[in-house]
Amino acid sequence: MAEDPSGPAQRLRHTEHVMGTVFSFDLRHPPTRANRAALAEAVAWLHHVDRVFSTYRPDSAVSRIGDGSMNVCDAPPEVDRVLRMCERAESASRGCFSARAGGRLDPSGLVKGWAAEQAYAILRTAGAPNSLVNGGGDIRLGGEPAPGRPWRVALADPCRPGGVLTTVEGRDFAVATSGSAERGPHVLDPRTGRPAHRLLAATVTGPDLTWADCWATAAVVLGADAHAWIGSQPGYELLTVGLDGGARRSAGFPLRGPDGP
Repeated sequence: MAEDPSGPAQRLRHTEHVMGTVFSFDLRHPPTRANRAALAEAVAWLHHVDRVFSTYRPDSAVSRIGDGSMNVCDAPPEVDRVLRMCERAESASRGCFSARAGGRLDPSGLVKGWAAEQAYAILRTAGAPNSLVNGGGDIRLGGEPAPGRPWRVALADPCRPGGVLTTVEGRDFAVATSGSAERGPHVLDPRTGRPAHRLLAATVTGPDLTWADCWATAAVVLGADAHAWIGSQPGYELLTVGLDGGARRSAGFPLRGPDGP
């Protein structure tokens, strides 16, 4: 949850149920016609992504590629782009992230963060850079929420339902969390096909939500080894919660300072 230092006259908010989750938007800009149009474009983009990439729609491009009734070259161009990013993520994560975990084509582990990142890019390009896009708890925070103030995001404590583990802060960054605390062991280890069970949670911060989301998933599979690995991803930082409830963070993880503004 992001802190709210601005008044209602200087912001535009919206919630949308799409892609099997809830996306929320918080534009720290006046609700002008141009900003409303940018928000509508960003929402329409998410629904387009859902139609193309949903594994629950039998007529989506991803479903049809998976069942052999469509070739990648005949799908919308963003499908090839996403699958190439998935290949990059699989290579960079040493096989701990894959679009084929469980034996079927499913790039949704990358798509949600990528879709939110692109939705934010729509807002930024339209002149609303000081905005937040939250896709089911994975968040892209652009610019700053008010002049001279950083964004602040509370991270849930996986050991205490409703509790806060810590708070991160910064300007123009992304934060993504993966783990088993709320949904059980749903992250599969692509190397074994079985649920990963080495961490309760992993949170990654960095400049792009596409990769923060991927690396959080990979970190859950890697477990404690993720801390040595995250250094190979410049600009990204990691916080993990082990099975014993102990938290560990990389040196640059952006915690809120005790005397922060």
